[in-house]
Amino acid sequence: MAESSNLAEIINGCKAGEAESFEKLIDIYARRCYGYFYRLTGNNEVSDDLLSELFVKLVGKISSYKGGSFEGWLFKIASNIFHDYLRVKQRRKKLLEVQKRQLETKIAETGEADAERIDKLQIQLEKLDGDTRELIMLRYYSQLRFREIAQMRSEPIGTTLSKVHRGLKKLRELME
Repeated sequence: MAESSNLAEIINGCKAGEAESFEKLIDIYARRCYGYFYRLTGNNEVSDDLLSELFVKLVGKISSYKGGSFEGWLFKIASNIFHDYLRVKQRRKKLLEVQKRQLETKIAETGEADAERIDKLQIQLEKLDGDTRELIMLRYYSQLRFREIAQMRSEPIGTTLSKVHRGLKKLRELME
């Protein structure tokens, strides 16, 4: 932990937009924050992502720090980031469960030849990367509009359209 006078200087430097001060702050807290995220997630990649998100938010929010325990303030932001991650993870899990039930229902309602085709489709969907598979599921199984998917993913609609198009093209190739 940095001495409070030195930490105050670093924080003031961050508020002034000094990159060197942000680097010092990251050097001081990166290890502890990473440990916090890792103990919560048990996953290196997720912890790295959450840590990156924390420090990006820190750059944007440092001006709102008004004094008091900096560590308490910093870990409050870290906690909020972790809880946001859990909400997104839970939403995706529920969405995938709904999609699985819908697929199982469709299989039960179709004939044997259709069931074989659906099984093949499911196998080929599994070969797509997770992001592409999710996009196709959101669009065609959950029947969300492209605009809704783009908003949900915080990306331009053109990006979403392009990703779905490429995913469908790859899926067609796999199905042949």
